[in-house]
Amino acid sequence: QVQLVESGGGLVQAGGSLRLSCAASGRTFSSVAMGWFRQAPGKEREFVAGLSWPGGVKRYADSVKGRFAISRDNAENTVYLQMSSLKPEDTAIYYCAAARSSSTSTSRRDYNYWGQGTQVTVSS
Repeated sequence: QVQLVESGGGLVQAGGSLRLSCAASGRTFSSVAMGWFRQAPGKEREFVAGLSWPGGVKRYADSVKGRFAISRDNAENTVYLQMSSLKPEDTAIYYCAAARSSSTSTSRRDYNYWGQGTQVTVSS
């Protein structure tokens, strides 16, 4: 079993940056892909970024390409999401997720462990 705890969210002005962290516990972290999703009010949860195990393949939603970067520190069991050039439309609750396999995926169905989420608010 994997437990995930996100941190690093907050309020930032448009154009600013934030780095989200996701601390994972449980031995399965060392063999699975990780992802970040987000959910804005009234909208479905959507894929943001994914990273395979041990970290060679990365995927991004078109809306964040060139602005966000996902990475992982396998020694520390931590996944990061560096967010730059933030826009008001990036405002959402951001969730960290652990996949069922080592391959990254954009589908929520391929992730079986989720964190509690961290709020990111971007003001205009």
